[in-house]
Amino acid sequence: MELLAAGVNHTTAELALRERLNFAEPEIPAALESLRRLPGIAEAALLSTCNRTEIYALLDGPVPDLAQWLCHWHRLESAPVRESLYYHHGNEALRHMMRVASGLDSLVMGEPQVLGQMREAYARAHENRALGNELAGIFQHTFSVAKQVRTDTGIGANPVSVAYAAVSFARHIFSEISGTRALLIGAGEMIELVARYLHEQQVRELIVANRTLARAGEIADEVGGTSIVLEEIPVALERADIVVSCTASPVPVLGKGTVERALKKRRHRPIFMVDIAVPRDIEPEVGDLQDVYLYTVDDLHEAIDENVRQRQEAAREAEEIIEAALSEHERSRREAEAVDTLRAYREQVRELADKELERALGQLHKGVEASQVLERMQHNLVNKILHGPSVELRRLAGENRMEALLLARELLLREKSPEQDDGKK
Repeated sequence: MELLAAGVNHTTAELALRERLNFAEPEIPAALESLRRLPGIAEAALLSTCNRTEIYALLDGPVPDLAQWLCHWHRLESAPVRESLYYHHGNEALRHMMRVASGLDSLVMGEPQVLGQMREAYARAHENRALGNELAGIFQHTFSVAKQVRTDTGIGANPVSVAYAAVSFARHIFSEISGTRALLIGAGEMIELVARYLHEQQVRELIVANRTLARAGEIADEVGGTSIVLEEIPVALERADIVVSCTASPVPVLGKGTVERALKKRRHRPIFMVDIAVPRDIEPEVGDLQDVYLYTVDDLHEAIDENVRQRQEAAREAEEIIEAALSEHERSRREAEAVDTLRAYREQVRELADKELERALGQLHKGVEASQVLERMQHNLVNKILHGPSVELRRLAGENRMEALLLARELLLREKSPEQDDGKK
């Protein structure tokens, strides 16, 4: 059977198309069942995230029309899907799965979430009996390689997104970030990401301030925080150890005087501030105050650029790990094929031996002397085992196929060819 990986991702399809090709969690069991019914698909798994929808399958026949299947399932026109859909076969499919699991094929290189998403895709396929032993083994091998990439390289060691970099900076300022209080100003996508990252770090308190309380409340509710309007920032600032701001305001929302007053109330306990907004939300003069650590989006980008360079170096190391794993997988596959051949040959010889044994036992029952029976059995068995190889060797010699003859000597007599001996010297 042949491994197939097919789908669309952030490099081949616009967000609008990816959204329409996404599979919601409740529909995946039915989708897997439908996939398994397609001619040619023996085993299947389905990965669907905001950045990709991919089908992993083992084929026991021709490649089915997956574009048509996707279009039928999601009620889409076929042209844009066919233009965006890619197919990988055999080792290329396995390489693709390993690159996806390792974060090398992600929008943000090295991001760790996709490995968890692949594990969930595997678990769903397993639960719905869409996997057999072979595809399950391929997934396990893929997870093992991805773990090695994470362990042996720095692919995910340094932040390469502005939101994550802001939280990473905070971790360097505070020895125990879990005991801090954070004030987030704004309610856009960037602040939402920062809120999630800080929540993962188990900060003590999260406050989201925004012009409209409803939107601030949506983000705060997601991370177990509280929401306030912008006018309440001066009071909240007195409790905040971390301040991250990213609004669309054309003028600063946080001035030097407000921060000075908050510092006095805090008895000059330090405040870590990150201004992600362009134009800036926090007056530059705030950075001149003692006990304030103010970073701008430019400071973050400088660190991110260096981290991207480090991740690119780690990515090269990861690709080497994947290539080595592919070589080992191919070697194991070839060895498995040899085992099948050996099993068939062993069965063939066993049938010959059984027939000779049956004949020998019959002669013994007739009273023929045991030594004569055993000698005849040995003679017949050797001749019958060697008959097939003898015919083939004479044919190879007659066709002057010297390379095949040398290989036969290596297999039958365990003799190395002259070229192999030279290679050892």
